[in-house]
Amino acid sequence: MKSTFAFLSVTILLVACKPNSNVNEKFEKNSNTVLSYLNGYKNEKIDYSMFSKDFIALSTAFGSADSLTLEEFKAQEEAMLKRFNFKLLDENPVFLPGVDKTKLPDGSVRLYSTWEWSTDKTDSTEAKSGNLKMYDSYDFDAEGKIIYLQVYGDFSGIMTFLTSK
Repeated sequence: MKSTFAFLSVTILLVACKPNSNVNEKFEKNSNTVLSYLNGYKNEKIDYSMFSKDFIALSTAFGSADSLTLEEFKAQEEAMLKRFNFKLLDENPVFLPGVDKTKLPDGSVRLYSTWEWSTDKTDSTEAKSGNLKMYDSYDFDAEGKIIYLQVYGDFSGIMTFLTSK
């Protein structure tokens, strides 16, 4: 009887701890979406079709609005791409699975990364560059589109450094 109870206990434990393959598949798919988004910076052309029409970006910059709509986010990113050059220094970014409010994996994606930001030489300024460590958190809707993004890093610091004479 003890061995039957022990066998059942171990079986229940193994089944309960088995990762949900659906969540793993969502995480892999969503990680590829994030990688495509990051590659948009390398190509200086971001494909916004991977974003939900209900997208919200948490604004983490000092003195800014609480959040940005997709149109506001696009305008901000396009301005940044015109002003600065970006290079992801992590050749093979490591994506981390996010969790929901119950602390269970939900297919969302997290990322720690280091980016090189730079400016080009002009008639009146020298070229400059600096590295920025960032933390990103991406949530997805039921269609697999990015619906919520929050990015943390010292954006004011790097922009001040790159634009100061």
